[in-house]
Parts: sequence; structure tokens; C-alpha cells
Amino acid sequence: MTEQVVLVPGLWMPAVAMGFLGTQLSRRGFAVRLFGYRGRSPLEANLERFARFAAAQAAGGARTHYVGHSLGGVLVLEALCRHPEIPAASAVLLGAPVRGCHAGRRFGRARVGQWMMGASGPLWRERPAQWRREVPLGVVAGTLPLGLGRALGRLPGQNDGVVCVDETHVEGMHARALVPIGHSALILSNRVSRLVGRFLLEGRFE
Repeated sequence: MTEQVVLVPGLWMPAVAMGFLGTQLSRRGFAVRLFGYRGRSPLEANLERFARFAAAQAAGGARTHYVGHSLGGVLVLEALCRHPEIPAASAVLLGAPVRGCHAGRRFGRARVGQWMMGASGPLWRERPAQWRREVPLGVVAGTLPLGLGRALGRLPGQNDGVVCVDETHVEGMHARALVPIGHSALILSNRVSRLVGRFLLEGRFE
């Protein structure tokens, strides 16, 4: 059966930002699909678009995996949990602040930050995150504090410069890998692409 993977970028990033990761996964035999969205739009609007997109991919009969970076990972988790009718073979979240984002809340206190985040601002509040499916969910978190979030001061605990490791934890996840990489570089890393490829094929990182 054909295997395909849907890649979802982070806030402010176009879908083509996932191109490097997509190329690496295509070399492993996956058909790559890119999902673009407006990060400043309300979560509900993006979830509706994502659900329609996922339904269209499933109509082709291929086994579909989902990989989301940063806000894209939040979108993947929310969509697959809220819409059990969306078929999914597995999912991987890369630096996704599924439990809220300290840096995002800090950035949102500034007027320019509020404008840049738009309707996504409420997503950065502290909240629980849980995986409710039996298929494997993998989480990759960066530990190199190099990112925009550090511009406004230190972040607590291990972090990738934008998202803290603790903010990536999902109750019920099958595996998590910590890598010494900054937030934006997660989607440009050969090491991460290898981890993602292995997880999609085997349901494990190591």
C-alpha cells in the first residue's frame, strides 16, 4: 500500500518551508503532501480546513502519516484528536508547544507581538495535551536554546530557543527524542529527518 506523509509548517511559515524534510522523506519512499494555513487565523478555521484536506488525502486510499512543526504540530494534534474519522497511520510533532508556550505568552504582551500572532494568541496559554489514538505518536524536542523566544529573556528549563521541552510533552505519546538543535532548525536537520523517517516506518526513534 502507498505510504504518504502530510507536512504542516509552523507559525508565519509557508508550506514550502517543509521542503527539506519533505525531500528527505520522499527518498525513503513516502509521497509528500504539504498543508499550508494562516497561522494568525483562529484555530477552529484552520482545523476545519485541515479536516477537509485530510479527508481528500484519505480518499486516495493511501496510508497517511502526519508531521507538524511548532504551531503545525499543535494543529496536527488537535485535528487528529477532535476528528477520529481522519485516518492516520502515525504522527510526529516537532518542537510543538502543545501545552502552551512561555515565550509566546511573553511575546503576546507587546503590541507588535499581539498583531503578529493574531488569533493564535490563546493557543499559548498553559493547557493539558493528550493523545487519544492507538496509532503511534512521536515527539521531537530541541534542546539548543537558539530562537526568537530568547530575544525577550531566558526560558525556563531545557528549550530550543522558542519552546520549552516540558511544553512538548503529550500524555499518551509513544516516544520522545531530544536533539541539540534550535527551534527553526528542526525542519532543516538531517538528524531529525532520519528520526522522523524511522518513526513513520517503525513507530520508534531508536
